[in-house]
Amino acid sequence: MIPLSVLELATVATGSTPAQALRETTELAVVAERLGYERLWVAEHHGMMAVASSAPAVVIAHLADATTRIRVGAGGVMLPNHAPLVIAEQFATLEAFHPGRIDLGLGRAPGSDVRTARALRRDAHLSANSFPDDVVELISYLVPHDEPTTSLFATPGSGYLPEVWLLGSSTYSAQLAGMLGLPFSFAYHFAPDLLDAAISLYRSTFRPSILLERPHVMVAASVLCAPTSGEAAWLAGPSALSVLLRRTGQFGLLPSPEEAKAYRYNEEERGYLEQATASHLVGDPQRVREGLLTLQERTQADELMLSTRAHSLEARVSSLSLIAQSWGMTDESAPGPR
Repeated sequence: MIPLSVLELATVATGSTPAQALRETTELAVVAERLGYERLWVAEHHGMMAVASSAPAVVIAHLADATTRIRVGAGGVMLPNHAPLVIAEQFATLEAFHPGRIDLGLGRAPGSDVRTARALRRDAHLSANSFPDDVVELISYLVPHDEPTTSLFATPGSGYLPEVWLLGSSTYSAQLAGMLGLPFSFAYHFAPDLLDAAISLYRSTFRPSILLERPHVMVAASVLCAPTSGEAAWLAGPSALSVLLRRTGQFGLLPSPEEAKAYRYNEEERGYLEQATASHLVGDPQRVREGLLTLQERTQADELMLSTRAHSLEARVSSLSLIAQSWGMTDESAPGPR
């Protein structure tokens, strides 16, 4: 069976706080490691009340300290928001503290609205258009050099090389990952229509690099597993409602299952949600396992990453535990959150 990993947003639900969400993400990382998951990534988002992972490098440092084996990283850093040298130094520092356990996933979207993006980067001339050059510049600071350089360099930098990934939800990112010879993670959880085209283009354009000899694909999917399909549907209600609310610019806290159940969807909203969540895997362990196997067979992915948005830490832990057991990763349930 191929490795499974976890994508976390440090979700802030109704009745919770960012501090609690970050503590729960730390607990989830410990559980994921115990269950045998390969990686745990946190995603950079800004201006969203329900997401507390706005500073990935800071969160990753804490998660790496709380664990011993699991790879931890960014899924990802939205590079247009940052100077490449700053990210190189941050992640080289993480790699120096935790050698062989740090991943740096790079994305070209701002992960925010236009006003927030301007506040982050400030210079209007810097945008996603410079993303390919920024990626190359960042990597140049990290790869080992045979001789000391007199040009611009990062400290820590050369030789402190995290595993660099390119993330994407389009064929643009797929082609760039192939041309640069980087592993590629596709965001199937919110761009399902482009999955096959993007992976095909990545593999067809792949050129071996000093970082990677052959194509390596990971697919991120929205997954929620519970003992019964009915319970899984109930727990998935908040995520579905938040998808709908984001469509209209409402970026509040993640609602509770009770709030989601009480919401009265009109016909148009139901149609939108049916389409928007069609790729989500929600159900009992057998259904989720079959869905993951089908996705792996379809894509020939080398890894799968699970994004689970639920109102409680208990629901997320239970989902990961049930999937790990069905996937043959563990024979025992992981202890619940403390």
